[in-house]
Amino acid sequence: MTTQNNWVSVCSGTDLVDNSGVCALIDGKEVAIFKFKSANDEQVFAVSNWDPFGKANVLYRGLLGSVDDAKVVIAPLYKQRYCLATGTCLDDESVSLTVYPVRIEQDNVLVQVAQ
Repeated sequence: MTTQNNWVSVCSGTDLVDNSGVCALIDGKEVAIFKFKSANDEQVFAVSNWDPFGKANVLYRGLLGSVDDAKVVIAPLYKQRYCLATGTCLDDESVSLTVYPVRIEQDNVLVQVAQ
C-alpha cells in the first residue's frame, strides 16, 4: 500500500470483481470497495465496511443493486440499503456510512483518506 497526497493505493484494478466488493484496511479502518458494472456504465465506490445495524465489518459482502437512480449495497445481516454515492441508509435516514473518494489510475485502485 502506497500513499501520495492522501490517496492510498490499495489494490490492482484486476483485484475488483464486477458487481461485488472487497475489503481494504486503510489507516486502521476497514473500507469496502465496490465495482458496479452494467452494460453502459462502470463505477467504483468506497464506503466504511462497518454495518451500523449488524455491528460488524461485513458490508463488502453485501449485494449490489439499484433503487431508482441510486446504486446501493444491501447489508448482508439485516438487509438495510445504503446509497454508495452518499452513504445514506435508505431504510433509516438518520444512519449513514462514511464515503471515501475512490478512483482507478493505471490499474491501481486509489482511496483518498482524510488529512
